Amino acid sequence: MHRFTRDVADENAMLALGAEISTILHPGLIIFLSGNLGAGKTTLARGILRAMGYEGKVKSPTYNLIELYKISRLYFYHFDFYRFDDFEEWEEAGFREYFNPEAICAIEWAEKAGGSLPTADLQFFIHITETDHRYVEIQAHTEAGRRCLEHWQTLKNH
Repeated sequence: MHRFTRDVADENAMLALGAEISTILHPGLIIFLSGNLGAGKTTLARGILRAMGYEGKVKSPTYNLIELYKISRLYFYHFDFYRFDDFEEWEEAGFREYFNPEAICAIEWAEKAGGSLPTADLQFFIHITETDHRYVEIQAHTEAGRRCLEHWQTLKNH
């Protein structure tokens, strides 16, 4: 498994990480954003979207469960399953159709959907230390995710 860790000092650093990550993303990817409440999952998504050219407001999808962003011909679906009480809710919500080759799906609180979701290509674990310092652990869980991280490493080394 490919895995990288990045220190994130503040909100601007989280936005910058999102901007970096945006350069390796492509339609068809599934991304899990993991971390405690207030860790910075939506901020990371905002950094990705801004770097992709989205200029509107980027808000947490906690209450709507999903926010849709159309950027040129790309659909970016930002999900938040925090309010799910059981795994059945994902199926009942009818979200399966959003997971397609023309879209990028970023999911907060994916564990609340149980095993109903497809495998994440990339997963971002946002950790907060006792001193309120944040670091992001990035893992690839599929071949597509591994290629993304290899491409990212290549870009960083040039």
